[in-house]
Amino acid sequence: MKKILSYSVVLFVLTIVLLLIIPLPAALVDVAIILNMSISMMVLVITMTIREPLEFSIFPSMLLITTLFRLGINVSTTRNILTNGGSSGQVIQAFGDFVLRGNVVVGIIIFLIILLMQFLVITKGAERVAEVAARFNLDAMPGKQMAIDADLSSGLINEQQAKIRREKIQREADFYGSMDGATKIVKGDSVMSLITTGINLIGGCIIGMVQSSGTLSEVMTTYSIATVGDGLVGQIPSLLISTATGMIVTRAVAEGSLNDDVSKQFLAQPNAIMMSGVAVAVMAVIPGMPILQMAVVSVGLVSGGYYLSRRIQEEPAQATAGLYQEDASEEAGGRQEEAAPKPVTEEEYYKDVNNVYTLLTVEPVEMEFGYSLIPLADESVGGRLISRIVIFRRQYAQDMGFVIPSIRLRDSSGLSINQYCIKIKGEEVAKGEILIDYLLALEPENLEREVDGIETIEPAYGIPSRWIRPEDRERAELYGYTVIDPLSVMVTHLSEVIKQHAYELITRQEVVRLVENVKKTAPELVEEAFPQLISYSLFQRILTNLLKEGVPIKDLETIIEAMIEYITETGLPLKDIDGIIERIRTSLKRTITRMYCEDGSMKVITLDSDLERTMVGSLAKGESGYYLALNPEILQSMIRQLSEQIKKFNDLSQSPVILTSQIMRVHFYRLIDQFYPKVRVLAFNEVANNVQIQSIGSLRLETAGGKDAE
Repeated sequence: MKKILSYSVVLFVLTIVLLLIIPLPAALVDVAIILNMSISMMVLVITMTIREPLEFSIFPSMLLITTLFRLGINVSTTRNILTNGGSSGQVIQAFGDFVLRGNVVVGIIIFLIILLMQFLVITKGAERVAEVAARFNLDAMPGKQMAIDADLSSGLINEQQAKIRREKIQREADFYGSMDGATKIVKGDSVMSLITTGINLIGGCIIGMVQSSGTLSEVMTTYSIATVGDGLVGQIPSLLISTATGMIVTRAVAEGSLNDDVSKQFLAQPNAIMMSGVAVAVMAVIPGMPILQMAVVSVGLVSGGYYLSRRIQEEPAQATAGLYQEDASEEAGGRQEEAAPKPVTEEEYYKDVNNVYTLLTVEPVEMEFGYSLIPLADESVGGRLISRIVIFRRQYAQDMGFVIPSIRLRDSSGLSINQYCIKIKGEEVAKGEILIDYLLALEPENLEREVDGIETIEPAYGIPSRWIRPEDRERAELYGYTVIDPLSVMVTHLSEVIKQHAYELITRQEVVRLVENVKKTAPELVEEAFPQLISYSLFQRILTNLLKEGVPIKDLETIIEAMIEYITETGLPLKDIDGIIERIRTSLKRTITRMYCEDGSMKVITLDSDLERTMVGSLAKGESGYYLALNPEILQSMIRQLSEQIKKFNDLSQSPVILTSQIMRVHFYRLIDQFYPKVRVLAFNEVANNVQIQSIGSLRLETAGGKDAE
């Protein structure tokens, strides 16, 4: 029995199909007509009581089923009307007699009015609304998805809530897309009803005249009653379904059921109700108007509006009086339980030592704004900063294998209205100033003509720039300037700062999370490495060093395997962090090469052999390992040369790269990192074999006089 019930809808649809083929007696046709009307009424009531369309997501399918049901009934009734001398059950006969009332012309006109009203007004309007709703819903999907990502990244929702909201957005898009097509079914049903009515009337009259001996008037009367009755029993359910279609596609901004929304919103406007009553009273002066009826309506509207106005005014007073009464009763009878906590001053709040701990929280990344920059982050007024941050976080995770933590955005009265600052772990690391109503034009190297504007420096890369008016954009681009909008200036600065300080943001908790993520695909590798062979503390130090030098940590399996190999070979990993890192970098040579290679060629700065031998000879051992103890004159000369050589990369899309031997790589990197943190130092064994190395400069050993050493 349970299995049969689970297929009840399938059996119902199959029965509908049989209605198109098997003749039904008039009694069964009556049952089908009554059932059709009941289902249509039920659908209409549901669409008026739901709070949002997805509560009745099967509506497009129900619309198709009910339309097919009506068509099946129309075929059965048409067959009976044409074969049984205009008789097709008591329901059709009753509807025909009730509407016609002895006048065939009036009955047909009323039927046509109902049909055209449904076809031209309700069905056509619902079709247009469904089409627009589907289009707008699909266009809004990317924005809704980014809003979910922003809420997820800022910690307002968790992953499960984000998943539910994404599924809801997808279901809404599918629903409105289905409704766009389903409304065409309603339109076709109306056309088919008109055709069926014509067939019943014309075909019935012809058959009646040929097969019966009655007069033309009698035949017309018989078949008119049957035609109008049949049309009405089909059109009334169709009208209900069309109305339900319009109801459900216009519920986009509803907060509750239709009854609740209408009651709440109408009753909240007593002034409009009273003004309508006054307008009706004024209309009563028109000669010939029914004064009594209009007076009743006018008095009812004015009285109702006045009553609602008084009630709205009394509600706050009653609420206040209730509070005073409650306070008085507590004072008179003594308190049985503690009252709700009252607002306290800041000084009283921090008397509780536990509240002081709330001040100790340090945000990993913060961005503070001046007052005029708030619209860039406020999504309610079209701000796109959060969505741009979400895009950057996703791209950085794909490129580097590290997820940037949530960025706290807040306004600050300590900044000027056009300033912003970026903080890492509570400390300011960068600051900028932008003009929200201007555009930033970056000056080209060979500037031929200047554009009018406010001179400034681009905050992310330090490029000389100008703030220009939006109407000067085309002229600036013709002069060779690169023009960017204020939001892009801010996001670019933020992204560069985060890239530079990403190694500071990788916490022990994040390391554990990354290891757990690897465990999903390589559980044996993780079990072998952690925690017996590799501690989380060591792994954090390794990943921190890799990120600091701009090496992606996305391929964690290769990194862990390289660590296991090195530790197994040498033992005592804590005393040779540099050796582990160099082994990992060698294992990631393809990744490192890809980052600095363009068209199969890598442009580099090399070290002169004399300089490298001098550096090897200057290695000294300290408490924390080996370090370079170069002569100050040699160091000064090398930094000066490096400054000149780096300029050669300005016209290239590649970052500056210095190529050296493996033994000197880490020491040379530590030496120049304090002067040029964005310069990358690679070893020869970190470059893939299929890449052509092109030296565009060299650092040489110079004597005190400034000439090359002999």
